[in-house]
Amino acid sequence: MLRCDFVALTAAASTRSPAIYTRPLAKLIEEFQRLPGVGPKTAQRLALHVIKRPESEARSLAQALMEAKQQVGLCSICFHLSAEPVCEVCRSTSRDQQTLCVVADSRDVIALEKTREYKGRYHVLGGLISPMDGIGPEQLNIGQLVHRVNKEDIQEVILAISPSIEGDTTTLYVGQLLKPFTRVTRIAFGLPMGGDLEYADEVTLARALEGRRELD
Repeated sequence: MLRCDFVALTAAASTRSPAIYTRPLAKLIEEFQRLPGVGPKTAQRLALHVIKRPESEARSLAQALMEAKQQVGLCSICFHLSAEPVCEVCRSTSRDQQTLCVVADSRDVIALEKTREYKGRYHVLGGLISPMDGIGPEQLNIGQLVHRVNKEDIQEVILAISPSIEGDTTTLYVGQLLKPFTRVTRIAFGLPMGGDLEYADEVTLARALEGRRELD
């Protein structure tokens, strides 16, 4: 009986707020929790860390956030994140101009660049086709991709899209559109179904690029 009472009291206590924060601190914790992958404990730790640091560091953090928000947009050519109208990759004359790697998100560009294996250019779709979420081809940068491939001298398009239902749907759709214009390949994956490029290590991604195959 005592055991049951103890369990009941513990369960009831766990439903209560674990701490009472002063309002500004509570607001800061709440804002940190909006960040992806940040739970209550991590948000609290980050907030307390900021509070304990000198005011100059807090101002520097706030300034960096505002500058990034105000200055970082999308490259007018490939739609990768850029503070300039055209990103550094698209401006570079040393990159392979005839190879285009298609990814879903800018995070994938960053992951592939870390491998130091890919020397071509990119095209960021801005998401994946997902009818359940109301995202069709018209909501993505697919039309611009077809225009680039048709207009430029692209010899190969590499589809580097994470394996998932939405990813496979997008890969097949884009591949069928581009096949009449150029060679279309898909990178090999050492990733489980639903795995994301951004979480793969550099060696896995490098081998995936090397082992790419023609899209069926």
